[in-house]
Amino acid sequence: MQGTSENAPDSTPHASPLTPHARVNLFGLDRAALRAEFEKMGESGYRADQIMLWIYRRGVVDFEQMSNVGKALRARLEAHFVIRPPELVTEQVSTDGTRKWVLRLEEREGRPETMIETVYIPEANRGTLCISSQAGCAMDCSFCSTAQGGFSRNMTTAEIVAQVYFAGKALGGDFQNEKVISNVVFMGMGEPLANYNAVLPAIRILLDDFGFGLSKRRVTVSTSGLVPFIDRLGDDVDTALAISLHAPNDQLRDQLVPINKKYPIAELMDACRRYLAGKDRKAHIVYEYVMLEGVNDQPEHARELAKLLNAAHGGYSAKVNLIPFNPFPNARYTRSKPDVISRFSDILRAKGLLTMTRRTRGDDIDAACGQLVGKVQSKQKKRLGDIPVRVQ
Repeated sequence: MQGTSENAPDSTPHASPLTPHARVNLFGLDRAALRAEFEKMGESGYRADQIMLWIYRRGVVDFEQMSNVGKALRARLEAHFVIRPPELVTEQVSTDGTRKWVLRLEEREGRPETMIETVYIPEANRGTLCISSQAGCAMDCSFCSTAQGGFSRNMTTAEIVAQVYFAGKALGGDFQNEKVISNVVFMGMGEPLANYNAVLPAIRILLDDFGFGLSKRRVTVSTSGLVPFIDRLGDDVDTALAISLHAPNDQLRDQLVPINKKYPIAELMDACRRYLAGKDRKAHIVYEYVMLEGVNDQPEHARELAKLLNAAHGGYSAKVNLIPFNPFPNARYTRSKPDVISRFSDILRAKGLLTMTRRTRGDDIDAACGQLVGKVQSKQKKRLGDIPVRVQ
């Protein structure tokens, strides 16, 4: 199946590097693609496994340091490939330990330089890395600073994966310590499923034992609700899914999350049921719900949300993350008061829903949920009609 989209990746992640003057960044090739390239070079596919272990388990990006690879092959690799981490522009560290890195993307096809943001959230027994998949976002959610900043371009697979490598190096370079980066969430800048062809190989590298080796429950893809690509994700890879829901009915969600006009809640819930079908009973979908004062935070909203999710999930569990709104300049909303959030949570729990209120992290450095803006120079707004709608 192939999706059709104006937002297709800027380069095909499986393109052959064996062309003059076109060294391909190996961060962009998953194991199947890298094995295929080695076989084109007349080398055994297992050489790809060796190279991946050097990159993702030992943090080595210099071919000369790959001691179990012959000198002649190292020279050929140097001629055809590059392993290029992103360039750090700025680093900020919050009072709560959260780190935000602004990273510069490569100039592409004469476009101006573009920067994205990656956030690391440390906790006692785990570390969560929030990565971006697009420079900017075209979803136009009214409560999100990233969406209000406009859309520049899709990121390549290499640019997505390189964020994880960069963070591992910045955090001490211990790629074997699962507590340093234990979880990766596609909750940074952009709508991951609108850049599906680049995101899928990135997920495979994150999960691969020869890649970062993360558990399928520790990689989470968040989406505002691109229904055809939720189905495709379920077919292509097993990973955790988060839905940016934010409203219990179509009338309200149309205002907050405009993609709902194309894929209303009933279609979205059907896609969620299909995503869970056949998975073990420990599987669940996380529903993200930003708390906006006087907009979506009343008891009737909580009761309607509980009814919706309980009906949609059957024997599978649904988890709700309540997210206190994080303000940004010229925002039209304010954060729900703590007692209102607590009451909302109590109603959901009484209806049998696993509910957590997300603790705001990194808001003093604009690293909290919905605050990432990077530097999107084009500031163009995509129309909802440009968002991928078909799977062939």
